[in-house]
Amino acid sequence: MGGGSGGGDSDIAPHPEKIKIVATCLVVSVGISLLGFYLKSGAEWRSNWSLSLNKNKKKKKPIRVYMDGCFDMMHYGHCNALRQARALGDQLVVGVVSDAEIIANKGPPVTPLHERMIMVNAVKWVDEVISDAPYAITEEFMKRLFDEYNIDYIIHGDDPCVLPDGTDAYALAKKAGRYKQIKRTEGVSSTDIVGRMLLCTRERSISDSHNHSSLQRQFSHGNSQKFEAGGSGTGTRVSHFLPTSRRIVQFSNGKGPGADARIVYIDGAFDLFHAGHVEILRLARTLGDFLLVGIHNDQIVSAKRGAHRPIMNLHERSLSVLACRYVDEVIIGAPWEISKDMITTFNFSSVVHGTVAENDDFQKEQDNPYAVPISMGIFKVLDSPLDITTTTIIRRIVSNHEAYQKRNQKKAESEKRYYEDKTFVAGD
Repeated sequence: MGGGSGGGDSDIAPHPEKIKIVATCLVVSVGISLLGFYLKSGAEWRSNWSLSLNKNKKKKKPIRVYMDGCFDMMHYGHCNALRQARALGDQLVVGVVSDAEIIANKGPPVTPLHERMIMVNAVKWVDEVISDAPYAITEEFMKRLFDEYNIDYIIHGDDPCVLPDGTDAYALAKKAGRYKQIKRTEGVSSTDIVGRMLLCTRERSISDSHNHSSLQRQFSHGNSQKFEAGGSGTGTRVSHFLPTSRRIVQFSNGKGPGADARIVYIDGAFDLFHAGHVEILRLARTLGDFLLVGIHNDQIVSAKRGAHRPIMNLHERSLSVLACRYVDEVIIGAPWEISKDMITTFNFSSVVHGTVAENDDFQKEQDNPYAVPISMGIFKVLDSPLDITTTTIIRRIVSNHEAYQKRNQKKAESEKRYYEDKTFVAGD
């Protein structure tokens, strides 16, 4: 029995190799379990951390800045101000002053509110527009900006915005500590542009006879005798503003067309860039993926539209067009006639022209600048949404030139009072 018992004990005793195998399996099993737990915990931790970061990101509200203005006869100086304002925040809200407020504080606007709204909405740096904004920032309106529109800062240029009584229109915003200032674009203003045209009108009233009463004659007497004799003088008191390459880059989109992009081309003078221009550009942009705008040089514009044109020089006109959100790129100094080589080089899919224009060259049978694109079947005439041309704007000023002269004088007097008060305070 004892031997049998001993044999039985020997049979059930664990073999050393089996023990090692079992132990190894247990270690591996526990290790895998621990690894799984670690990975799961790590994943959960990373997920929670990521959610926390996203939550923090969501909590960070965008900085909203506000800038207002009349934006009458909107030009590249206005656009540059809006560009600078946008750079001070994440979202730019723009207030457009009502016609009534402009009349009360400055004099009659050249362009009515609905046209000015079109212009401001078309600027590529603008995110939101408020219509009928007050000329001066009142307590009530400032509270509305902060509470309703979530505005963080109110922006204005370093030039004075003076009320008829000589006080600062942004005094309350400055007092609230919510005011930021940008640099004014030198060399241009709506007052200056009106002045360029009124200068021609004034010179005409002195030297022109009653036989030369057409609009063109009214604006052609700012030129020299050399020009009238067929020389190369300048037809109007055109600005000699010359942009740097940096300014052009600031206004440019910096992107070319894609490989298969449908490129739409439209050309013109785009002088005194206005709502009619904006609307035809908006319409043209819908026909393709990339809108290229050709801007004729000063010599071409003068030759085709009279010695009084252009009011704005090539560089000024180019910047105004570049600031438009519907425009992808411009050709500065585009040729009058569109050649096959030009169409091939830029890969135009269509060439367009509006029905409302300063001239009807696109309808001519001979000497038609669009003859090549017409023959290629890529020319299209678009119904212009607005019946406004550069001549329309000039007529508004000529017909009411006395009011605009008073407006310019009124602004000068207000600014003079403002600076006199500043001098007094500084001396005090």
